[in-house]
Amino acid sequence: MDVKIILGSKSDLEVGEKAVDILEKLDIDYEMTVSSAHRTPERTENLCKGAEVFITVAGLSAALPGVVASHTTKPVIGVPVSGRMNLDSLLSIVQMPPGVPVATVGMNRGDNAALLAVEILARTDDEIKERLEEYRENRRERVYQDAEEVEKKY
Repeated sequence: MDVKIILGSKSDLEVGEKAVDILEKLDIDYEMTVSSAHRTPERTENLCKGAEVFITVAGLSAALPGVVASHTTKPVIGVPVSGRMNLDSLLSIVQMPPGVPVATVGMNRGDNAALLAVEILARTDDEIKERLEEYRENRRERVYQDAEEVEKKY
């Protein structure tokens, strides 16, 4: 399996599904599950195997990305989830101690986490690299189409 997505709780599912959408578009093998860094630490530790890249989605104290990173040498991408205090999860993931790095994307950006995971995988897989380049070309083309549409109107 290429990517394992771990949600801190089921309430993070909407953000995790953004990652799933990208991974499916790019035909990347993935799994998604739920595990709490605080309530199910043994489960979390056991999930830190069998993937090339981990995407962790967490709000509140957002300890999940750091806990996963402490149990693997594989890349871990943290996705902070917005809530009542939007900065808490972002700051928790960004401010990891020395020696336990976690890549961090923007609030609720499961899609960017998936794209970063794909970029990591593409470093050693030419087929994935091709699919990623095609995805980016399609995104560029959409901008040109949008520009043309706006310019015709204005």
